[in-house]
Amino acid sequence: MLNRWRQRDDFAPDLRTIALIAPGQLVSRRTLPVVRRLYRVRNGRAPVTTATTPSGVEVRVFRPAHSSGHLPALLWIHGGGYVIGSAAQDDRWARAMAERVGIEVVTVDYRLAPEHPYPAAIEDCLDALRWMTDQADIDPTRIAIGGNSAGGGLAAALAFRARDEGVGLRLQLLTYPMLDDRTREPDPHHRLWNASANVFGWSSYLGGADAQEAVPARRADLAGLPPAWIGVGTLDLFATEDRGYADRLRAAGVECQVDEVPGAFHGFDIVAPRTSIAQDFFARQCDAVRRALAHD
Repeated sequence: MLNRWRQRDDFAPDLRTIALIAPGQLVSRRTLPVVRRLYRVRNGRAPVTTATTPSGVEVRVFRPAHSSGHLPALLWIHGGGYVIGSAAQDDRWARAMAERVGIEVVTVDYRLAPEHPYPAAIEDCLDALRWMTDQADIDPTRIAIGGNSAGGGLAAALAFRARDEGVGLRLQLLTYPMLDDRTREPDPHHRLWNASANVFGWSSYLGGADAQEAVPARRADLAGLPPAWIGVGTLDLFATEDRGYADRLRAAGVECQVDEVPGAFHGFDIVAPRTSIAQDFFARQCDAVRRALAHD
């Protein structure tokens, strides 16, 4: 019992109670169907503006109330380990970001693994980005991309695609991004996404793909990528890989800010959104986007 309470005290004060009940692993091959059904119930059917790209990818669009004309924009990619979730799960986050920063936020419903392994998801995200650059109400010179967890990994991968296609981006907003399929260190502090879940998520996504191409942390040439903001908790499975990726970005001449949240576990801002630690984290995300998309 003493060891359990010592472990509990390692978490940030705002998160200690929920850390006692949050599972270490939310999804596995066995639980995947059940978790997907729960996500559909949780997301509901709130009214929102939707559109479909020419290739058939559905996006959800959020603009500040009473806005008009060209706005800077953020393409936001949802998390879920590449195997669960939908764009609808981030409706509240996207509305808040749009209103607070004064931008258009577009979220994308990409195809999930294992039914649709690489490159399905990244192709859908690239299609959504191309769609955004053609919209009359979006300023194509002020676009950022971002996502959380697997969505952050997809945003990082999308940055390579955009660079190679000559699409200029202002920012990669990478929120505890899932960047490296080789990460599998067990730790009793991990919540919601642990080493075992990571192996399942990556193997589902990669299928038989070449990991050197599909996995952002395995890419050799990081030069010319857009500036990055990386936010991650110190008790997140991805903390070490995210720090390492930030170091490699800087070594390649890419501006990168790292925002480490002491005592925070994976997805803390999702399961405890009303806590001060989560609200402060969101405010810093907004500040990063606001600075990146400001007029030159």
